[in-house]
Amino acid sequence: MKRTVGDHIARRTFLAATAAGGAALLAGRVPGLWGIDSGVAAAPRPVVEDAPWIEATISQLQQLMAGGELSSLELTKGYLKRIKQLNPLLHAIIETNPQAIGIAAQRDAERKRGIIRGPLHGIPIVVKDNIATADRMETTAGSLALVGSRVPQDAVLVQHLRQAGAVILGKANLSEWANFRGFPPPDFPFDTNFLNGWSGRGGFTLDPYLLSFDPCGSSSGSAAVSAANLAAAAVGTETDGSIVCPSGNQLIAGLKPTVGLISQSGIIPIAHSQDSAGPMARTVEDVAILLNVLAQPSFGGQQTPDYTQFLNPNALQGARIGIERRLFLEEFFALPEIVVVVDEAIDAIANAGATIIDPVDTGDPIAWNDAEFTVLLYEFKHDIELYLSGLKHTSMRTLGDLIQFDIDHCEQEMKYFGQEIFELAEATGGDLSNPEYLAARALGLSLTRANGIDRVMSENNLDAVLSPSYGFGSSAPAVAGYPVMSVPVGFTATGIPAGVWLYAGFLQEANLIGVGYGIEQLLQARTQPAFKGKVPPELPDAGICAAPLASKQAKTRAELRRMGPMHHGRGHMFPAR
Repeated sequence: MKRTVGDHIARRTFLAATAAGGAALLAGRVPGLWGIDSGVAAAPRPVVEDAPWIEATISQLQQLMAGGELSSLELTKGYLKRIKQLNPLLHAIIETNPQAIGIAAQRDAERKRGIIRGPLHGIPIVVKDNIATADRMETTAGSLALVGSRVPQDAVLVQHLRQAGAVILGKANLSEWANFRGFPPPDFPFDTNFLNGWSGRGGFTLDPYLLSFDPCGSSSGSAAVSAANLAAAAVGTETDGSIVCPSGNQLIAGLKPTVGLISQSGIIPIAHSQDSAGPMARTVEDVAILLNVLAQPSFGGQQTPDYTQFLNPNALQGARIGIERRLFLEEFFALPEIVVVVDEAIDAIANAGATIIDPVDTGDPIAWNDAEFTVLLYEFKHDIELYLSGLKHTSMRTLGDLIQFDIDHCEQEMKYFGQEIFELAEATGGDLSNPEYLAARALGLSLTRANGIDRVMSENNLDAVLSPSYGFGSSAPAVAGYPVMSVPVGFTATGIPAGVWLYAGFLQEANLIGVGYGIEQLLQARTQPAFKGKVPPELPDAGICAAPLASKQAKTRAELRRMGPMHHGRGHMFPAR
């Protein structure tokens, strides 16, 4: 075992008794609506678990279809059957595509004529509900405010999916507005990140492995789709943590690439400097195949490579991996149970031939978090209004319109949390020449690039930096605009899925895919979900609509500046310092 060890924090060996923080978040189901009683152990009926396509990779599905053992129509119908049976429990999908069966039949007819559009020909894929599809489905970011609006065209990434032959099967649920709308009231009775996975259109997404655990956000539905075999794979989006956090908590692989590698066009935005879509799938191989389709042909002055060429099972031999020990601490919301599993994985990775540099330090996320939040507020005001300007059949044109809609529909939209983030963004005016915005952006880039990730990668000649899932390992790459990937490593003693988050420098997706594939092949952590645990009880009404909104929100804005900003993937407030 090759291991370079510095002065690092001693490993924690205790186990947390419960996942109470995640349990409270998931409540809020109405039994009559969702078809299952909250607080009652779930026992979904088996759904053709022995079908040859269950757990099949994209390549294996293509082999089955090429050999005549499976058609796209049969596969699409199979996934739709699973959705019908499991979605009333998981709430992973907001809506299915009414044209999916027809599209699948067309792909089969093309295959019979010898026409193969690309690597996803006939493969059903789900996309997050903030990704525009110019078809009969909605694109709403989970909000009732955009129901009925029409997008001008497919998002560029959806165009790529269709060109590659994919069947767009449906829209995944998400944390409404990608977790960028509001916070629980200061006096809310639960100390929880309960915003994750809830939208006005889709309700609360559940984690298929442990129903009482946090599915994380905002791409919670996309993760559940892949984890529970509701589609071959899914596409999520991330600003900071929104792909890797749900991927880690739902035992799948997920990659947020370098910002710009996948076009942002047609995606409901938070902030152009940090937003990116990314592949979410059961295997690293499928992540690589999807990234090949989603990525722009050239970016950053170079041709985009074929990412499947980096799927080397021996990639850990000679790899150099830095351990960001700061992010293993509870102070940064690392879950001790997950840390135990991740430390065991690190030992296995070292035994497989990797050199472990422990610790490395890419910086304190709290040092740049206020600057990050400021950048997101300014860019959201600017970017969301640019997006809204292209929609048809809607009166929503400004952020102010969205704010007023939530006030007018308070009981449907603000039963559990408010819209303080919307209001803070509105107050910035969205002027991207404002000195406050420019200074915040410059500080974040300085701390996370030259003085953060770039420095650590260069000083230690690293292939990747590693931290535990469900922490704050997404923050530095988010602000820097660099890639980050989640890979499953196992389960805790209480059944919580555990993963590692890997990040690297500009356009270093190849390194992450190589290291991630090596870890996946070594540990073989992927298993089908068993839907363990209970659906949590319904959350209480937060009381936001019971008092005049203007005065209550004005007070909250002042309090928020004292409390500090939120990490939007996990949903936690950063502690004030």
